[in-house]
Amino acid sequence: MSYRETEHLRVLIANERKDRLALVAPIVAALGHEVIAREIEVEDVGAVTARERPDVALVGLGESSEHALHLVERIVHEAACPVIALIHAPDPDFVKEATKRGVFAYITDADAKDWQSSIDIVLRRFTEYHDLEGAFGRRAVTERAKGILMERHSIDEAIAFGMMRDHARATNRKVVDVSSAVVEGHRLLPKQAQVSAARRA
Repeated sequence: MSYRETEHLRVLIANERKDRLALVAPIVAALGHEVIAREIEVEDVGAVTARERPDVALVGLGESSEHALHLVERIVHEAACPVIALIHAPDPDFVKEATKRGVFAYITDADAKDWQSSIDIVLRRFTEYHDLEGAFGRRAVTERAKGILMERHSIDEAIAFGMMRDHARATNRKVVDVSSAVVEGHRLLPKQAQVSAARRA
């Protein structure tokens, strides 16, 4: 996900209270965004999130904090978007639990004029988080590929990385792509002991 200007976002709003949904939707629309779904039931929100792929989700705290937390869990499980908790008044216990379930931020309906600024910040942080997560993932793949080459060829780390780098240059590919190929393909290759036995035979 790359950061883009936060104009005309596709927003999912979820709350167990219909009256709260009715209040939030016009505020979101007034900010220039499209409300793509309004969900109440926990069992429906996951499927709606997967189908609609919102840019951001707002989950309101209604009568039951457990209901709201379940909504958060379902959306986080299905969505590649940040979830923002919408609360009526400061509620540290709920915010703490919602954070554990994957909420990126919270806003209060008393600060409706500041919602857009909060959404901008959340989307930037969400993008940075995914970029960082991707960087860690790429590094992990490269480290694993180096380990495989070190074991197979009885070489040190620097030589293993040099092999991947040289192959990447020769084939006009990225090192991470070569690393992925090594990691994905090594299970198809015989173990070193089997290779040695085959050579002796």
